[in-house]
Amino acid sequence: MYAVVETGGKQFKVSEGDVIKVEKINQEPGTEIELPVLMTVEGEKIACGADVEGVKAKAKIVAHGKDKKIIVYKYKPKKNERKKKGHRQQFTTVRIEKIA
Repeated sequence: MYAVVETGGKQFKVSEGDVIKVEKINQEPGTEIELPVLMTVEGEKIACGADVEGVKAKAKIVAHGKDKKIIVYKYKPKKNERKKKGHRQQFTTVRIEKIA
């Protein structure tokens, strides 16, 4: 069985026991959270829309972190205009405990 959950404006295909990296969630590691389920698939049976209205995915926050640095470089030729910036996106690692 797997489900499609939504968090941080993105959708993830998960099953029980999966560990995923999502947008930063402002809660302490070890906290249990519930993620809204958009669709579930169990064998040949697919449920979505009104069929999964009460279904939630229980997850546990494992850790917080930062991704690798991304360099953003803007350049305009013949104008001596250059800008260099770096960005590290924050994320939260989440373990899916149960889909019910």
